[in-house]
Amino acid sequence: MTNRKEKSVLERLIAINPEAEIWWDSSPIIYDDWKQEVLKEIPAEDKEIVQKQLKRFYNPEDPQSMVFRGVTTNPSLSMAVFEIQKAYWEKFVDSLIDKNPHIDQERLFWMTYKEIVKRGAQMYMPLFEKSNYKNGYISAQVDPRYIEDREKMLEQAYDLAKLSPNVMIKVPGTKEGYEVIKILTSKGIATNNTLSFILPQFIVCANAVKEGLEIAKKNKVDLSKWRSVITDMMARYGDLGDLPGKGRESGIELSEADVRWAEVAIIKKAHQILKEQKHPSKMLACSMRVSPPVEDKKVAVWHLEKIAGGNFVYTCPPKFIKALILKCDELEFSHQIEEEPPKEVLDKLLKIPYFEQAYSEDGLSADEFINHPALIATAKEFSNRTFGMLNFVSARLEKKR
Repeated sequence: MTNRKEKSVLERLIAINPEAEIWWDSSPIIYDDWKQEVLKEIPAEDKEIVQKQLKRFYNPEDPQSMVFRGVTTNPSLSMAVFEIQKAYWEKFVDSLIDKNPHIDQERLFWMTYKEIVKRGAQMYMPLFEKSNYKNGYISAQVDPRYIEDREKMLEQAYDLAKLSPNVMIKVPGTKEGYEVIKILTSKGIATNNTLSFILPQFIVCANAVKEGLEIAKKNKVDLSKWRSVITDMMARYGDLGDLPGKGRESGIELSEADVRWAEVAIIKKAHQILKEQKHPSKMLACSMRVSPPVEDKKVAVWHLEKIAGGNFVYTCPPKFIKALILKCDELEFSHQIEEEPPKEVLDKLLKIPYFEQAYSEDGLSADEFINHPALIATAKEFSNRTFGMLNFVSARLEKKR
């Protein structure tokens, strides 16, 4: 006998607003491997239900009814492909070296990364076509080592966009990145703004998209395969940006609930602004966490609960989905997107410059984004993981030569 619910947590979330979307935050190539690992941890009495849930998440036999409506990935996430399918990708990289005997490690890395993106895009092409190009996009990120190099990012963006019509280019939230987003939009290339945490970034992105669309329409560019999403890396703002530490600098102690309210307040405000402006971009919620218990609840996932009912993309990494399956089956959702943060919490948060800048539409200028603590920490992490991919292909080069 099982008490597990038939519908997964994520299915119950999007039932609140059918326009909301769940995306897979990793390479699609590893989905089956991950699924089998998760099933090993499921109690026998729950296994059949969870197996059906996981099949509904990604089901190539019935793409239109799949829970996953798209994919986000980047060089950092693609490193998981090497870790999970090491032997296969060693052989693949070796074959590239055989065909390109004078290749250097940078070109070898880029060719391998593109192959991972291309294969993932192919897995979602049936959904892309059957949804008339509304769903089935896979986000491919330009190299995080070049977040201030406009020309390098453009070069890589065009290269990635050629891989498949459902490739969406992931571009960082720097001044140069927003220039790239405007240019790509003007050419009808789908974009995802990443390394973005605060309202000023979202506003600059929305304006870049608007200006790019005006150019595209003036030039009669085909926009049938264009979409725009604006990512809010929610927990990274509070955790990697160290909101509690910033609070202490201002003499303010913040609880777990205060920190999560800060992260939720930012995306709520962004969602409301885009809605009021009837802007074509959609907010994408990522970097979500299963929190320690708050408000006497056994489990809390405020990054989902407090924005339920909004017109969001929720992109969920394997680790987060696994936690939802194993720990959060009792979670229920209600329409909370329009619920305001408690006044006393917001008043406290607004006394902290780090939050006040994040919550104000003009809290920082585009030139200042590059120095934001959460962006610095995340870009460093992503760059280090990219070096992991470089080391993987470099080891194959050394072995072959």
